[in-house]
Amino acid sequence: MRGIPRRLRPRSLRTRLVLIATVLATAAVLVSQATGLTLMRSWLIGQVDDRLTDFRPPSPVYRDIADGTAPAHRPPPHETLPSDFRVYFYDAEGRLLPHSLGSGRGEPRLAGTITARDPVDGHPATVPARDGDGSWRVVADSGPEGMRAVVALPLDTVQDATSRLLWFSLAIGAVAATGVMLLGSAAVRLGLRPLTRVEHTARSITGGELEQNVSDTSPDTEVGRLGIAFNSMLDQLRAALHRKDRTERRLRRFMADAGHELRTPLTSLQGFAELLLDDPDMSPARRREAHELIAQNADRMSRLVDSLFLLAKLGDAPTTEHGPVDLLSLAADGIAASAVRHPGRRIALAPLGAGDLDVVEGRGDPHQLAQVLANLLDNACTHTPPGTRLQVRVGTLRAGPRTGGTERPGRASTNPPLPSGTPAHVIEVVDDGPGLTPEEARQVFDRFYRAPSAAGIPGTGGSGLGLAIASTIAEAHGGRLELDTGPGEGCTFRLLLPAGHP
Repeated sequence: MRGIPRRLRPRSLRTRLVLIATVLATAAVLVSQATGLTLMRSWLIGQVDDRLTDFRPPSPVYRDIADGTAPAHRPPPHETLPSDFRVYFYDAEGRLLPHSLGSGRGEPRLAGTITARDPVDGHPATVPARDGDGSWRVVADSGPEGMRAVVALPLDTVQDATSRLLWFSLAIGAVAATGVMLLGSAAVRLGLRPLTRVEHTARSITGGELEQNVSDTSPDTEVGRLGIAFNSMLDQLRAALHRKDRTERRLRRFMADAGHELRTPLTSLQGFAELLLDDPDMSPARRREAHELIAQNADRMSRLVDSLFLLAKLGDAPTTEHGPVDLLSLAADGIAASAVRHPGRRIALAPLGAGDLDVVEGRGDPHQLAQVLANLLDNACTHTPPGTRLQVRVGTLRAGPRTGGTERPGRASTNPPLPSGTPAHVIEVVDDGPGLTPEEARQVFDRFYRAPSAAGIPGTGGSGLGLAIASTIAEAHGGRLELDTGPGEGCTFRLLLPAGHP
């Protein structure tokens, strides 16, 4: 359709299909009719040629014509000439004689003088009529004493038959085009009905009905496969929109919580700084106390900002340089460091399951993994009563329904489960404390969430970001940090790292 002006080009797919089908069907009908017309004309002319070649003027006719005794346009008495035949004679010198046989309307246009080779004997040829209307079929024949006869038959019957057949073919083509256009439009409309439903579904989704799906999803048809692909795209789009909404809600909550957490130390800093400025005669003891509180709040703000920066860094670039890590030595160093921060606590190092302690070498960032273990130990020491048994277990297992593979009641995590059967290195921090309720367990990995301390009041000193950072580090290592707990059952924080994870 390149030659068609742009304003005249059909824009609808249905119109284009109907137009193409109509053009093709009409062209097929016209080509078949033209072929039939050509064959019919050839057959009719062949019939005329057979009549011409079968007729030969008798020898006495040549003599009568040469003597001038045969009247013009009248057959000799001893031969009856068919009414549509015309016979013309040439003498031995090639001149057309005035007498001829046959009568009727019109005559062929013949040359006044012919040579020995023109026309060729026995080979029919077509010549125009003398009056210019119609044509004749002629054949030459040699006679006695060098004379020649030209037998002619008009092609009026052939032309009339072919003309009628031509008009009939044009009528058939017009009827076929009209029928194909009407029936093709209905057929195309019916065939494109599934595609129309896809269009309506897309419009509904554009209008805000995001939960709709295409109903035609048969894999045996092109539209069905389009529906399957369209539904898959919609599922991914809805998942992306839900993730975007969750991310926006988490971001708003994160900004609100961060603002709230920063407002408290900022208010303290501002208050004590104004107090020092407004009371220059303050006693040295109170001045020192104000300085200490300013330093504590500044340190709290610094740790909070560092934690926020680490979370942002882990979220933007979770792929860190991983190397070999001895998890047993990491656990021992973490216990030693926790003993310095919490001198009244006793923490045992034990194997995971039955057996003896053995070296467990995984891959990861040793500094980040040490930070995870330190957060878990600090939480255990902070949120359990003094004298509670604390234990760090190290070993290797395969992820399954009981650990790391699937979610189950009493288990909480923000990381995706590991595929069942995946070998994983494990560090568990276990306590025999009061445990957590299901509501508390679901929030324990949220940012700025602080569970009640062992004394029953909200924990102080922490930013509420430790477990969120630990969970992010675990996911950055391709692993999972999960919690198994229940009221009165204690807490088991479990860090799983896939064995051989690059």
